[in-house]
Amino acid sequence: MSSSATSVASVLSDRINALQESQTIAMAKKGRELAAQGVDVISLSFGEPDFQTPQYIKDAAKTAIDEGYTFYTPVPGYLDLRQAISAKFKRDNNLDYQPDQIVVSTGAKQSLANVVLSVINPGDEVIVFAPYWVSYEEMVKLAEGVPVPLMGTIENDYKVTAQELEAAITPRTKLIMYSSPCNPTGAVFSREELAAIAEVVARHPQVLVMADEIYEYINFVGEHVSIAQFEEIKDRVITVNGFSKGYAMTGWRVGYLAASKEIASACDKLQSQITSGTCSIAQRAGLAALQGGRASADEMVAAYRRRRDLVLDLVQDIPGFRTPVPEGAFYIFPDVSGCFGKTTPEGKVLETSADVAFYLLSDAHVVAVSGDAFGAPNCIRFSTAAADEKLQEAFNRIKTSIEKLG
Repeated sequence: MSSSATSVASVLSDRINALQESQTIAMAKKGRELAAQGVDVISLSFGEPDFQTPQYIKDAAKTAIDEGYTFYTPVPGYLDLRQAISAKFKRDNNLDYQPDQIVVSTGAKQSLANVVLSVINPGDEVIVFAPYWVSYEEMVKLAEGVPVPLMGTIENDYKVTAQELEAAITPRTKLIMYSSPCNPTGAVFSREELAAIAEVVARHPQVLVMADEIYEYINFVGEHVSIAQFEEIKDRVITVNGFSKGYAMTGWRVGYLAASKEIASACDKLQSQITSGTCSIAQRAGLAALQGGRASADEMVAAYRRRRDLVLDLVQDIPGFRTPVPEGAFYIFPDVSGCFGKTTPEGKVLETSADVAFYLLSDAHVVAVSGDAFGAPNCIRFSTAAADEKLQEAFNRIKTSIEKLG
């Protein structure tokens, strides 16, 4: 290492040096670099709807500007937005949260980080259901906690069972983190599965649960269940949601959490020292989204279901891929370990899912994310949030490239 590199590293904190770059962002960057060279790249790496934000939401933002919503906002969000979120929880989830139990943040990612930084002390263990979203583990490390990945089996669609959870809890366990529908697997926990998990949590009063429900509306099985519905642990559950997926509002950066007053107040205090209140105009757009109901979300879900079925038909013919059926979200997460040990036309032996992902980028010109980033090193995540013809072309290319392996 050069002396200049050494000096820069010494300037930076141990905290930032230990932090990993988001692999979804890193792979998307590599895809853009290839595309800049004139290569026809199909990117299936980002977790972003390919739909435009509904027009009525855009119109509400324009109106907000004209009405003068250009000043600082309350740290936890406008009261009328928090009231609308409270009504949404009652309507969709049968949960009773008062506005002072809700904190609006700059995206659900900030909501998640607020919670982790507000409740985790150095050395606290955080059980992270795996496969997990890429940022969970890094957030825990940032708070100086100890991430404890808990992997479900492919036979159970990667869902952790109550028995597996019970065995993983120790006296140092402080928090459980999971998403349902899950990013990256698309798995959805049923009422019975969450009831059994809630029973386990109830036996360990020091344990909190953070449920990431950002994909709530993108659900192919009908019922979405919030673990906060189980009365015996409700006060220890933090529910995180937002507008990015269900309303195609990724760039607006509006998320929220609901929790006990104590935890909500802590997150409010933390946020007040980091970003303060979320963008005024984006909040007014979020309010309009909630007031407009779920019709636009339901239209998108119909498309996501069709695309899922299309991709599953295509991927079943790809040798070495083993793919559970996603019940929500817009990803497929095949186990590609059947490709390990095979050789590319250039003579490289594929030993990891990262090798497979880079091979598909270079040979098929399809961008995906290796499972290492999600705590599942045998897998690759492909987003299905793309037009049908793009998906058809992408997986035809992937099949051709995999069939070249020796």
